[in-house]
Amino acid sequence: GSSGIAVGMATNIPPHNLGEVIDGIMAMIENPDITPLELMQYIKGPDFPTGGFILGREGIRQAYTTGRGSVTMRARAIIEENNGKARILVHELPYQVNKARLITNIADLVREKRIDGITDLRDESDRNGMRIVIELRRDVNPNVVLNNLYKHTALQSNFGVNMLALVNKEAKTMTIKDMLYYYLEHQKVVITRRTAFELKKAEARAHILQGLRIALDHLDEVIRIIRSSRSTDVARESLMSRFEFSIEQAQAILDMRLSRLTGLEREKVEGEYADLMAKIAEYKAILLDEKLILEIIGAELAEIRTKFSDDRRSEITIGENSILNEDLIPQEDVIITLSHSGYVKRLPVNTYRSQKRGGRGVIGMDTKEHDFVEHLFVSNTHQYLLFFTDKGKAYRLKAYEIPEMSRTARGTPIINLLQIEQGEKVSAVIPIKDEDLEKNLFFATQDGVVKKTPLDDYKYIRKGGLIAINLREEDRLIGVKLTDGDREIIMGTKLGMSIRFSEQDVRAMGRSATGVKGIQMNEGDAVIGMDIVDDDHSVLIVTTSGFGKRTPMTDYRGQTRGGKGIKTLNITDKNGPVVGLKVVENDEDLMIITTQGTIIRMSMDAINTMGRNTQGVKLINTKEDDEVATVSRVAKTEEVEDEMDHLLPEEE
Repeated sequence: GSSGIAVGMATNIPPHNLGEVIDGIMAMIENPDITPLELMQYIKGPDFPTGGFILGREGIRQAYTTGRGSVTMRARAIIEENNGKARILVHELPYQVNKARLITNIADLVREKRIDGITDLRDESDRNGMRIVIELRRDVNPNVVLNNLYKHTALQSNFGVNMLALVNKEAKTMTIKDMLYYYLEHQKVVITRRTAFELKKAEARAHILQGLRIALDHLDEVIRIIRSSRSTDVARESLMSRFEFSIEQAQAILDMRLSRLTGLEREKVEGEYADLMAKIAEYKAILLDEKLILEIIGAELAEIRTKFSDDRRSEITIGENSILNEDLIPQEDVIITLSHSGYVKRLPVNTYRSQKRGGRGVIGMDTKEHDFVEHLFVSNTHQYLLFFTDKGKAYRLKAYEIPEMSRTARGTPIINLLQIEQGEKVSAVIPIKDEDLEKNLFFATQDGVVKKTPLDDYKYIRKGGLIAINLREEDRLIGVKLTDGDREIIMGTKLGMSIRFSEQDVRAMGRSATGVKGIQMNEGDAVIGMDIVDDDHSVLIVTTSGFGKRTPMTDYRGQTRGGKGIKTLNITDKNGPVVGLKVVENDEDLMIITTQGTIIRMSMDAINTMGRNTQGVKLINTKEDDEVATVSRVAKTEEVEDEMDHLLPEEE
């Protein structure tokens, strides 16, 4: 691993297990086309010297495939019984967590009553290892306390991976394959330069030995020349002239001890020369063949692994299956509501009861003046929710993170849960299931712009949100839908126009792209709804005055994206502008929400089916100072159907 900060750049590469990295390099030598995901079969993930757990492989996968990611580390802790009470023992900490600071932090949280149930906290670490003891009250759930410690302290921490390195003097963020590739390239250079050095040294020695061999073959003449010379320089020149020695060879002969003249020494010279010639041939072969260089790298790495490799210290869990909040929360269907002013809450799905068409409805929430429920949908406590704002940003929450409240409660300000900027308003909320991860998100704006982006681009959303769509000035995001790439889209405007076109007319774009024109509108018009086409379903239109109708989807012919579309409603002074367009089916319910917070739930099959060029029928009797604000589809529940008869009030 490596960590450092420079001017305008920083790197944070986690430590790894030596044996695993060598295995990965070996695999890359065998298969240069190996992918980062395939390399993860050998390099399981970071291996921190302090041990502990790494939660799941998703953060590792992101870091290895993109060069950036976040790896969640968790302390190794166990719960044990002691004199009828539970206590938590911590034996390993996340990497770079200071033990003394951690203990102080836990004590502060207990003192501030942010964590309940801890009666004593001790550091019993010694030369045999680390040991933090957390004593608990008899009446508390130790799993809940441990989970709160993970949530509020450094017992669970994130390691932000940023695999930035200098490549040819330029900063580059690299995948795990890039890292190994450049390591191998460097090792090739090292082996090449080392071999070239050894070759040069061997050739120089062989050159000397070649001169010695000639001298030993003409020993008497060499001795005569040396004895008859008046000086060393004269002897050197005479030898060079007579035997065509180089200056190095001649000097080596002059420096040779008399003991080298024995027969045994002659054999040593011959043997050394033969060995050197074999090495020279080997060195030249290596320099000419990259395969041989890779074999040398592999052999040397195998030797290093044998000498220095040890067992992995950080255990990687298959998933985030240790004690998490959601494990303590039952999986159940819930209704999520979000008001116009940004108050959100969660409540059981059977809170709202079905009513007949034309009923007054029940008050859905105690909203302050001029506030009303704007988003209402069914989800599951364990599902992720993607929040998209009118400014084109995306945020993410788990459904259970939204506080559960009564039907009449106002809710919690969404700004307490999401870091929404001032003036930013949620325009779409999408619950995400596991099977949705391969789908696309389809965006529509009030100016008629549409965009399609893979859902996977929104898999990692920081707390501060990220840009989901790059909006033009004065434009606003009005809707987002999940699609599979082969669907058709229908859009509706407040002045009663609509257009149906193929999703394939919109190519997939990046997360921050602006998009393309979906519908051409007249001045003063704006898109109020966008949905996915299903020919077996119908199009629901609802107006501000409470009028509505269903029209068969087959009445809406397919058109070219970007056209003016066709009429979907005959707007009059009686029914008012369109407020909602939904693609619906018979076996579901409709929620109608007014600006004063009144909600009515009715069966979809109770709404009349009519042609496109009609004004619809009355769905809800609104008060004089009230009007429909938004509509939502809701799946039927057996409980609602069974109790409908005695729950429904008399119609007025």
